[in-house]
Amino acid sequence: MATSLGANIYNRQNWEDADFPILCQTCLGENPYIRMTKEKYGKECKICARPFTVFRWCPGTRMRFKKTEVCQTCSKMKNVCQTCLLDLEYGLPIQVRDTGLSIKDDVPKSDVNKEYYTQNMEREIGNSDGTRPVGLLGKAPSSSDMLLKLARTTPYYKRNRPHICSFWVKGECKRGEECPYRHEKPTDPDDPLADQNIKDRYYGINDPVADKLLKRASTMPRLDTPEDKSITTLYVGGLGDSITDSELRNHFYQFGEIRTTTIVQRQQCAFIQFATRQAAELAAEKSFNKLIIKGRRLNVKWGRSQGARGKEGREREGVTEMGMKLEPVPGLPGALPLPPVDEDAPTNYFNLGPNSAPPVMNISLPPPPGVAMPPPGFGPPMFHSMDPMAIPHPMGMRPPGHVHYPSQDPQRMGAHASRHGGS
Repeated sequence: MATSLGANIYNRQNWEDADFPILCQTCLGENPYIRMTKEKYGKECKICARPFTVFRWCPGTRMRFKKTEVCQTCSKMKNVCQTCLLDLEYGLPIQVRDTGLSIKDDVPKSDVNKEYYTQNMEREIGNSDGTRPVGLLGKAPSSSDMLLKLARTTPYYKRNRPHICSFWVKGECKRGEECPYRHEKPTDPDDPLADQNIKDRYYGINDPVADKLLKRASTMPRLDTPEDKSITTLYVGGLGDSITDSELRNHFYQFGEIRTTTIVQRQQCAFIQFATRQAAELAAEKSFNKLIIKGRRLNVKWGRSQGARGKEGREREGVTEMGMKLEPVPGLPGALPLPPVDEDAPTNYFNLGPNSAPPVMNISLPPPPGVAMPPPGFGPPMFHSMDPMAIPHPMGMRPPGHVHYPSQDPQRMGAHASRHGGS
């Protein structure tokens, strides 16, 4: 006789009975003393549909009550929290974690295959010591640079806040401050984050939170390893005046033997040369965007080889690596001509001698509107005397090198030559 699904004895040997849930620090709350209710076989798991023990608690003051959503077997298979289904080690969605570790764990979704897969994973969990994840996640590499950058290091207790009061949104809430729900404006319903599914998060597909984090990771700066294997030097910028050579060595010696350490104090940078390429790659991976010494975040990059720098210098001078002279590019402007120099002008520009002539300042005046300026080197030199006692000359009588100002013309001003010392 077939057993119905509603019978108490249906597959009862696989039902879960636990004493404490598997939770992350955020879901557990900031209060170390917590009151939790336990209901044996209270609900069925949202993933494997098997009854399990449900725990319910309040994570803090003015927070909503939370409960476990999946069984502990499904939680251990993915190493996630039973409530929020985020990774217990990094605090990230499963899709982000699997992308960072380059693993693809295809959990079956049909009823028969899912039951068979779950029983096999339970057997593997029972044979393990419980310190490491099981399945493909236990065989994955220990960490990833992308996961370390995106990982949440502190709990995010705002995730436990109450839901928004729907009566307040409609303007009908009469509880006031006693309302246990939030009186805030809801988010845009077209926002992708407003449509989240617990199964999509567990299987790592179509998770809007994971898509947002992956887009953020794609825009983060990264350090590419140079193809030239002879490069074993790292550039460290932003040193300031307080970071010394010994402090740099104390940080970088843990990655391998250091050949030389050169600090350029003028540019506030340093060059760390390792003995092996492997040590340099390890130091670049562990220090890029993570190196902080004396409260200063230092910029770590790969150095350039001597051959590349010499090649750039030769190309800048117009000579290729093979020694061939490069032809000039047509259409580029040539060098500007030197300013005109009056050979008869005195050379004592600083007026150091007692009987020296007054200093001369070369001031180029702009042409009046509508008059084209002559090319450099073809116009007359224009000089203005700095001596306030100098006698102005008319337009036709002024010595070469002096500028004639119409306002200083004695005839225009109505002055007489005798006033200026003339005969």
